[in-house]
Amino acid sequence: MTASFMDLVDVTIVNIAMPSIKRDIGASFSILQWITEGYALAFAAGLITGGRLGDIFGRRRMFLLGMSGFTLASMLCGVAADPHFLVAARVLQGGMAALMVPQVLAIVHSTFPAEERGKVFGLFGMVVGLGAVSGPILGALLTQWNLFGLEWRPIFLVNLPVGIAGLLLGRRYIAESKAPRALKLDLVGVALATSALLMLLYPLTQGRELGWPLWGYLCTAGSAVVFALFVAYERRKAARDGSPLVELSLFRVKSFAAGIALQTAFGIACGIFFLIWTLYMQIGLGWSALHAGLTGVPFSLAVSAAAGMSVQKLVPRFGRKVLQAGALTMMCGVLLYIWEAKHFGTGITSWEMALPLVVMGTGMGLIVAPLTDAVLSEVPREHSGSASGLINTTQQLGNAIGLGLVSVVFFDAVDQGAVAHGRIGQAFSDAYAHGMWWVTGVLCLVLALMFALPRKASARAAAEADTEPADELPLAA
Repeated sequence: MTASFMDLVDVTIVNIAMPSIKRDIGASFSILQWITEGYALAFAAGLITGGRLGDIFGRRRMFLLGMSGFTLASMLCGVAADPHFLVAARVLQGGMAALMVPQVLAIVHSTFPAEERGKVFGLFGMVVGLGAVSGPILGALLTQWNLFGLEWRPIFLVNLPVGIAGLLLGRRYIAESKAPRALKLDLVGVALATSALLMLLYPLTQGRELGWPLWGYLCTAGSAVVFALFVAYERRKAARDGSPLVELSLFRVKSFAAGIALQTAFGIACGIFFLIWTLYMQIGLGWSALHAGLTGVPFSLAVSAAAGMSVQKLVPRFGRKVLQAGALTMMCGVLLYIWEAKHFGTGITSWEMALPLVVMGTGMGLIVAPLTDAVLSEVPREHSGSASGLINTTQQLGNAIGLGLVSVVFFDAVDQGAVAHGRIGQAFSDAYAHGMWWVTGVLCLVLALMFALPRKASARAAAEADTEPADELPLAA
């Protein structure tokens, strides 16, 4: 639970400190993107491999190694004096999270008998909700308090005592476990997939600052070639030893293929929104970190409330209509936010933002909780573990792509003439509205893809998950 809380808080805590990081170490806007994008990319690229390492070498061992590395990387982030060093430390942190997080539910599954797991998963859900709500507020408080004159650094350094406590308790109480038949590692597949993504994301993130050079377009085109090589290699790997990084046969199931595209698109929308939202409030409107953090509380509460209601009451009765209603509700919230940003301009208040945030949060909550089961519901039982791991990976990759797109959808739309004449608030407000139109467009794609999901999400996937190897349980949160 400690590891899950650390990871969730670390994902949400960083955005709120972005302006402070920019001022303190002179980070450019592209560096700010890489601070979040580097973590998301390393986390996504290592998730499946991290789970398999736990199968092969022991989940307790990999969990403790991942937590040690995550704690060390947090310290390196906290002492970073150079923006590029901070990005490197964040990449290390994401890689260590990929080693640590897949073991969490695996250890739960191997430690507790089936009749007790419901209580543990209930606790896990509570920790997830607490991490999502407390991350922005904790980040805002730690940044605002400027403890010992450290500015933003305590948002990372706070992981040190938590990580050390987790290590000591983990060594004492967690029992070792391994999978009886562990798959082999596919390091070549990881290298090809990561290379393709970097070739796509690096030009997107850096291209604006470098004037969109020719090599950027060539690199982006080359990413498609490397991705094709990845697909060809995975087919050969599956035929040779049956342990590819991605089980390509899963994509023959229409609902799963559409669901993976849906997860990726939803991750893109979230990646764009959360970063530009923070920049809009703190740089455009000039709000403090605490002001911005407290403004997001209605959103977090709405997500938590709607998520619980959707799984327990709505989805069993209405099926995929709940997810479609969630996408439409979220779009309504985004459109309302765009209207308010234009109508109130730089004079907008937190109270005026509350309504669109609650609407958006409600829509997101209706989607995030039942989505994994809906995507898995038609996947054959023998592949449900691989499928659930792939769902989590693609959602993280979508988030990384969304963060990379911020250069195009937000920073390119900032009126530099207005900034030069001191009208930075208006420039950022207009760019924020522009970026939110992109979020609306991606949500339209999400809604369209939902029509390929089964009308009624079967409970079969959840029942079968109880018999799957633990590391393969879906991390829907």
